[in-house]
Amino acid sequence: MQTCTLAVDIGASSGRHIVGTVQNGKITLQEVYRFENGVHRENGHLCWDIDTLAKEVVNGLKAAHDAGFAPATIGIDTWGVDFGLLDRRGNLMQNPVHYRDPHTVGVPEQVFKIIPKEEIYKKTGIQLMRFNTLYQLYYLAREEPALLTQADQFLLMPDLMAYFLTGEKKCEVTNASTTNLYNPTLKSWDFQLCRTLGIPTEIFPPIISTGEIYGNLLPEICEELNCPSVPVVAVATHDTASAVFSCPAKEKDFVYISCGTWSLFGTELGKPIMSEKAIAANFTNEIGYHHSVRFLKNIMGLWLIQESRRQWMREGSEVGFDVLENEALESRPFQCYIDTDAPQFETPGNLPRRIQEYCERTGQTVPQTRGEIMRCIYQSIAMRYKYTFETLSSITGKKYKTIHMFGGGIKDTLLCKMTASACGVPVYAGPVEATVMGNIGVACLALGEIRDHREARKIIRESNDIKVYQPLQREEWQEAYGDFLKAAGLKG
Repeated sequence: MQTCTLAVDIGASSGRHIVGTVQNGKITLQEVYRFENGVHRENGHLCWDIDTLAKEVVNGLKAAHDAGFAPATIGIDTWGVDFGLLDRRGNLMQNPVHYRDPHTVGVPEQVFKIIPKEEIYKKTGIQLMRFNTLYQLYYLAREEPALLTQADQFLLMPDLMAYFLTGEKKCEVTNASTTNLYNPTLKSWDFQLCRTLGIPTEIFPPIISTGEIYGNLLPEICEELNCPSVPVVAVATHDTASAVFSCPAKEKDFVYISCGTWSLFGTELGKPIMSEKAIAANFTNEIGYHHSVRFLKNIMGLWLIQESRRQWMREGSEVGFDVLENEALESRPFQCYIDTDAPQFETPGNLPRRIQEYCERTGQTVPQTRGEIMRCIYQSIAMRYKYTFETLSSITGKKYKTIHMFGGGIKDTLLCKMTASACGVPVYAGPVEATVMGNIGVACLALGEIRDHREARKIIRESNDIKVYQPLQREEWQEAYGDFLKAAGLKG
C-alpha cells in the first residue's frame, strides 16, 4: 500500500476522490473515484441528496484502498453557504436546500428592514448575495420556525460530510466565513447578529482553523473498509479557499481568478477591508489559510456557458464546449454584452433566450446564432473581469501587473486570451486542479511533509505547467469597454 493524502473534492455537478503524494519537490495526483452530484425537488425546493453524497464519499474511500493506496489523511472541500441541520439524536432533519433555489428571493430586503445592509457588511465583510447562509436561516426563522427550534446543530456541507465520517461536529473557518454570520474582526460567529434576526445561537458549532483535525474515521467505517482509523483534516474546506491556497504566485501582491462555474476575482490580504468603497462595490472578505483574507468579488462565470449548452442539448443539439468556443471565435466581435451578474441569469433555464431578451431590452444588436450568443457571453465575462480588476485596484490602492487564473475554467483558452486582452495584463494560467492541489497542500502541512505556505506554493508551481497569455488588441477592447458599461448599467 502506498502512503498518500486523499482529497475529496465535491462540486455542484460531480465529486472526485484524488490521491496526492509529495515526491522530489512535486505533488502528483491520481483520480481513484468519481461520482455524480445534482439536485432534486423536495418539498417544493431544489435540494441536495445528502444520503447519496455520504455513501459516495465512503465508496471513494473504498476505491482508494482497492487501488492500493493507504491515505494518511482525508480532506473534504465543497462549495459554501449551504448547510444541514441535525436533531438531538444527530440525524439530519432534512436535505439541505440548494443555493440556487428561489426561496431567498426578496429575503435580503426583509432583513435590511431590521438591520441596515451597511451594518451587516461592517460586521461580516461579506458581499450581498441573496443565497448567503444568513438569508437562508432568516427565511427558516420566519417561514419554518419549528425546524430551527427542533434543530440541535448547524453544519455546513464539508463539515456535514466530516461529521458522517468522524461523528465530530465542528465548522472549519474558510467555509464559516462564507455564511455572512462570521465576524472576521472577532474571529467568531456574530451571535449578536443572529439574535437580532431571531436565529438561535446554540445551533452553531465551534469554529476550527484550517489544518486542524475534525477527528478520526469512525470504527464502523474502518471495519467496513478494513482500514486503519486515519484523521480527517479540516483542509481549506471552501473550494475557493483551497484553490487560492494553491495560487502559484511569487509576488506578495497578486490578483487571481478562481475560474469555474463561478468566477472568484480577488486578491489576498492580511486583514479585511470594510470601507465605503468596498461596500459600494459589494466585495467580500472571506477567510483563507492562516486567517488570511480572500478579498474578492463573486462573478457569474462558466455557468452562463454551461447552462446555455444544456439548453441547446435540451433542444436536440449534442454540442461540445470546444465547438461552442470555435463558433464564438468565428463570430463578429463587440456586437453586444450582458450584465453577467443580472438576476435573470442566476437560475437554470433557457439562458440563450434570456440573453437575447436582455440585448433587445438594452437596445443592442440581438445575437441570433449559437456563436453570436457565445461571443456575447465570452466578451461580457472578460469585460466584467476588466471592470472588477479596475475596481479592486481602486479599493486596495495597489497596481497589479499580472493576473493568475486557475481552476477548470482555464481549459477554455479563449476565455484566458480574452481576459488578458480585456484587462491589458499578462494572464498566468494554472493549475487546472487548483482546488485539489490546495486540499492536498494543507493536508501535507498538517502531516509535516511541507514546512509552510510559501513552500507549498513553490511545490505547486513546480508541479504544474503554467501557461502565459499576453494581451492583444488592447485598443479595440478599450474602445468597446464603454459599450459594455452602458449595456451592463455600470459606471466607469
